[in-house]
Amino acid sequence: MPTERFTLEEMLSGWVRETLAGSLPAAVLEGADLSVAATADERFGDYQCNAAMALARAMKKPPREVAGLLTAAAKPGAVERMEIAGPGFVNFTLSADWMAQRLEQAQADDRLGVPEPGRGRTLVLDYSSPNVAKPMHIGHIRSTVIGNALDRLHRFLGWRVISDNHLGDWGTQFGLLIVGFRHFADPAAYETSPIEELERVYVKSYEQSKADPAWLEGARAELVKLQQGDAANRALWQSFVEHSLREFDGIYRRLGVSFDLTRGESFYNDRLVALVADLKARGLAKESDGAWCVFSDGALPPKEDPFRKQEDGEWKDIPCIVQKSDGAFNYATTDLATILSRAEEFHPDAVVYVTDERQQLHFRQVFAVARRLGVATRLEHVWFGLMRLPEGTFSTRQGNVIKLERLLDEAQTRALAVVKASSPDMPAEQQWEVARAVGIGAVKYADLSQNPQSLVTFTWEKALALDGNSAPYLQYACARIASVQDKYRERFPGVEPRRFPIRLTEPVERQLATRLLRFADVVQRAARLYRPSVLADYLYDLAQTYSTFYQNTPFLKAAEGVRESRVRLCDLTAQTLRRGLDLLGIEAPERI
Repeated sequence: MPTERFTLEEMLSGWVRETLAGSLPAAVLEGADLSVAATADERFGDYQCNAAMALARAMKKPPREVAGLLTAAAKPGAVERMEIAGPGFVNFTLSADWMAQRLEQAQADDRLGVPEPGRGRTLVLDYSSPNVAKPMHIGHIRSTVIGNALDRLHRFLGWRVISDNHLGDWGTQFGLLIVGFRHFADPAAYETSPIEELERVYVKSYEQSKADPAWLEGARAELVKLQQGDAANRALWQSFVEHSLREFDGIYRRLGVSFDLTRGESFYNDRLVALVADLKARGLAKESDGAWCVFSDGALPPKEDPFRKQEDGEWKDIPCIVQKSDGAFNYATTDLATILSRAEEFHPDAVVYVTDERQQLHFRQVFAVARRLGVATRLEHVWFGLMRLPEGTFSTRQGNVIKLERLLDEAQTRALAVVKASSPDMPAEQQWEVARAVGIGAVKYADLSQNPQSLVTFTWEKALALDGNSAPYLQYACARIASVQDKYRERFPGVEPRRFPIRLTEPVERQLATRLLRFADVVQRAARLYRPSVLADYLYDLAQTYSTFYQNTPFLKAAEGVRESRVRLCDLTAQTLRRGLDLLGIEAPERI
């Protein structure tokens, strides 16, 4: 029987709201934070509500008096006791019998009790977005794995997700690439290793543009010709795109990433002229030094205005350029056309972009212009910190990148050595398959376990660590549980543990149970905050708690009933770890 579709925090917070609504004026409760959250210290119960302090200030009453309104009420069925602590915190301790029943319901539910609040809502998720004619490198790993985790999380929560790989297949770099290709390309090299040759050509052309202004002007002219449909430039560009897509698809297959749409900037090219004409007609775009720009409308204070900045004590304009003085369009124009197209085609509730921190101002401006054009869809920019090497930043232009394919190869090779050491009798083909899951999982988790907005300094050692807070640690936890289940079946053939109820009699059993029951809230929080690290932190804590449980309680030697209850807790832990890892895009092999 599936568990009820609400989470523990939702249930307890709802009880707090209903209880206080019967005692306090609606005006006092309006806008107040009445939420209940897991306690940071289990000595003070399982959940805690801090609402009394804020409400007491509004009512000019002692916080403990307001908290007493909750503890004096009939407690919800899930709660064994409620206590007031400190200045007015209310601590909730859950009933062991209720928790056991809830765990049994979750174990019978393939969703583990996680509700689907996204039902009926549509999300367009824009992530990965590599540039055509350049190899994917470690700088692409963040957008790809963070975006894919958010994709998986939202789908699991019931959202209709439209994942769009918005390729960088249009823009200034193609002017440089076209002129460089005609001067520097080696046809034989382009035939055998097209992306490597395009990368070499691009770096050489970029260097030439820095030394020769005429070269840069020539590149700009080729770009304008491409945007205007020149047949020769279009044919070259199409060749670049086709070769790039083949290479990208190989990387995505290895990462277990797929998209509903792969539409580059070029898809929206036919909309750009009309878009700029509309901006001009509405008076939103104004001419400035031959370019057409959108300026501040004065609706926001200068500090909040994306079209203003302070220099030398004065506020100056930061226009959003939608058409350059040479007639070419830019990223802002294309992104505006993309927003309008997505709104018309998909009618989404939200459009979320996953890109690095350098694009914050760009999206603030683009979103502001879109709102002036009447777009009501919620627009979000989920930005992440840059990826750096220990010696500094990397750049395709400077040719000092670590290619993503090489990273994945190295990860799998290193993981293979670990698998061979731990499972020397495993067939070679299975060892290689397990190494693939372990190595690629390690690379993903090294990123996903960090706050997305943190700066990441990439090192092989950190990315491929196979112990501690890592994907391999969690994968090993799943494999150890599978071993326990195998031993149980060998010792007690034909016995079904689910015929016996779950019992929570030992403190460590209770600790494991409370963590298992938090899964639904954690999944929703990770999606709501756009932070897969929230889920990663939870899984690591769950695995550590399970390890303590396993080391401190007898399993196969326990009495009948107790033994089966503990095997059920093992099974539910494995289900939760596997589901959580899957939501992060990480596989959990049965054996390692």
